[in-house]
Amino acid sequence: MSQDSAPRPEATSDLLAGYRPRPGVADELFDAEGRMRPAWCAFVEHLSRHGPTGIEAAFARGTNYLSDAGVYFRHYATSPAPERDWPLSPVPVIIHAKEWAEICAGLAQRADLLEAVVADLYGPGALVSGGHLPAELIARAPGWLRPMVGVRPASGHFLHLLAFEISRNPDGSWFVLGDRAQAPSGAGFALENRMATMRVFNEFAPRNRIHRLAAFFRSFRDAIEGLSGPGPNRAAILTPGPNNASYYEHTYIARYLGLLLLEGEDMLVQNGQVMVRTVEGLQPLSALWRRVDSEYMDPLELREDSQLGTPALISALRQGNLNMINALGTGVLEMRAMMAFLPRISEVLTGAPLKLPNIATWWCGQPGERDYVKENVKRMMIGGAVDQDLPFDIRATTAVGGSFRSGARISVEAWIDSEGAHLVGQEAVTLSTSPVYKAGRLVPRPMTVRVTAARTPEGWVFMPGGYARIGGSDDATALAMQQGGGVADVWVLDDAPVPAETLFAGEAGQPLDAETLPSRAAENLYWLGRYTERAEMGIRLVRAYHLRLAETGDPEDPRLEFLAGYMSEFGLDVTETVPSALSAIMTSATLCASKLRDRFATDGWLALQDLARTVSQMERNAIAGDDCARAMGVLLRKVTGFSGLIHENMYRFHGWRFLSFARGLEQADAIAAVLATFTDPDAPQGAVDLAVEIGDSVMSHRRRYRTMPTPESTIDLLACDPRNPRSILFQLDHMVTLAAEMPGQSFERGPSEVTRALLPLQTRFAVARPGEITAEALQAFRGDLADLSNLVSSEYLR
Repeated sequence: MSQDSAPRPEATSDLLAGYRPRPGVADELFDAEGRMRPAWCAFVEHLSRHGPTGIEAAFARGTNYLSDAGVYFRHYATSPAPERDWPLSPVPVIIHAKEWAEICAGLAQRADLLEAVVADLYGPGALVSGGHLPAELIARAPGWLRPMVGVRPASGHFLHLLAFEISRNPDGSWFVLGDRAQAPSGAGFALENRMATMRVFNEFAPRNRIHRLAAFFRSFRDAIEGLSGPGPNRAAILTPGPNNASYYEHTYIARYLGLLLLEGEDMLVQNGQVMVRTVEGLQPLSALWRRVDSEYMDPLELREDSQLGTPALISALRQGNLNMINALGTGVLEMRAMMAFLPRISEVLTGAPLKLPNIATWWCGQPGERDYVKENVKRMMIGGAVDQDLPFDIRATTAVGGSFRSGARISVEAWIDSEGAHLVGQEAVTLSTSPVYKAGRLVPRPMTVRVTAARTPEGWVFMPGGYARIGGSDDATALAMQQGGGVADVWVLDDAPVPAETLFAGEAGQPLDAETLPSRAAENLYWLGRYTERAEMGIRLVRAYHLRLAETGDPEDPRLEFLAGYMSEFGLDVTETVPSALSAIMTSATLCASKLRDRFATDGWLALQDLARTVSQMERNAIAGDDCARAMGVLLRKVTGFSGLIHENMYRFHGWRFLSFARGLEQADAIAAVLATFTDPDAPQGAVDLAVEIGDSVMSHRRRYRTMPTPESTIDLLACDPRNPRSILFQLDHMVTLAAEMPGQSFERGPSEVTRALLPLQTRFAVARPGEITAEALQAFRGDLADLSNLVSSEYLR
């Protein structure tokens, strides 16, 4: 079917029944004359062929993909902010490639203009001195950073990544609603939008005419790496951390582009150079894509209460030792009042009007106008936005760089400071609409498109589509996800097939010689390993208790009382069917993993979340005795499955070594504690059977000894057997191998301090006879392991 041919009326009658664009409002599906836009015809035809059942099944594929991929955002209606499902509206916004090219041309001009404005504001200040921007407006702008005046970016540019919110005028032309220059978001979510919609519409015939997103990201990644320069310097993304609403996007982009993901504490400034704390020591950083607002970046010169930034970062910028994307202070471009002056500034700096106009904006702050504001500010919403009819003569005398239609409504924002009252107004507009699928048919909903631009050596490049915000209702103010709004993919549709772009160039790249592992990431991997092993041991103990309880029905059985006393030492309260301490351990493990999303496989993350949910459910539902023992069997299979999934699938870089080392240390400590207690001569009859069971070595003991467990055989198997993966010696052997591959040792320098501490412990168990390993020796060994853990922390995790 030709793209320009309209779909059959009989095929779309149900789908489009009642679809009525609002009068005076532009719509993406139909133009002003009520004709379906050509770019939509093939899509509507495709959708109408499937019927409600087929459409719902297709949409479910997208929902399942997002769920399996773990895509989420944080909703701040409660504290702590929970993770929410990504609110994708499966019906895309479709724009023809020719129209998209015109949009990008207008926004490229705007991007250059914004660069010129911010370069002047932090440089010569000609726009202020020439009267094109009010000095008081800039000086009091929330995004204005005085410490950055005179600091020239190392790259020569203030702006490297921009986003623009755009919508249609009633006549079908596009205009700009807002500029995002601080730390633009949405690029990573655009990728996931595209992945999900391609699952939904995997049979859409013209999909080879939809422009792909990978080329944009490849160009931007190459531009970032170009800023890093030659040598060991690195590029990284700076995130505020897991509690940020867009943290998933930060981790996704870091994985997708192969960049380090850092938090402020991962960096320090040394001799004017930004350094990353890694397990191999301090490593230089030369390019940083920040996703943290400027004012939080340096607690020494900006917000002193910030815990997100790095002290002395501005000092490094002054010395030209760090390329920042985007430069600090670029948030000044986002204030609403700036839009009032951009049209005139464009004519002053370029001699040409804006190709893509912004929403008409008005600022009242000149001395002769303050009296009017003072008189009227009491009836305006201070610090918020209201609709306010302003007299035309006031509007005409105060409008700068634009004008308002007579009688037009103005969205007003007012504030008062020490100099008096100020007011910014924008002409109230009704957003254009785009179709969403509701109850078996398409309905129009308010929409804005977010267009992302990246600077490359060849100029600005634009992501071809990817991200639109969709209203959850007819209310145009309900676009934000926090208010029930959704998102949609944006397809840029061409007349002919487009290149099948990928993130990678045609030639194979050179492999990296080593992994750069920040110390914070290593620490979280280390403790993730310890917590998961700790959870497994706790589950085995609880299961052993309830198996005996089901067998005897007597909580006062000597073995049960003995086991209960041992478990209490680790916070496992047997009066709770499923001890709350297990849930606390899983919470700690999940917290560690949440800080590693850029290094964590999606399957592993979902498995961990499933494990934590299962523990929580069993806390509420499990019944003491056989039911709880069976529940612990389920948990045991899940926790070992999770450990195996993560352990076996991780690339053998330093991250895997720290995770594996921690598991070995925790296992060795847990077995030593069990043996010290359960092989004691004063332990009740059957205690050694419990030790073998808890040590997961029942079958191994039967095959090796062919006798009932004794203290000697149990110690031999669980402490000194190098072939038993649950034994202390096995774990020590493995830890010695891992330590030899960690940083800090070479032929010239000899073994690392960690290896030096491990070798005597390994030798002790390798040469010991079972009878020589007493309870006292095992407790002393546990103290040695604690010292070893502290040594690992001081050597690598500081």
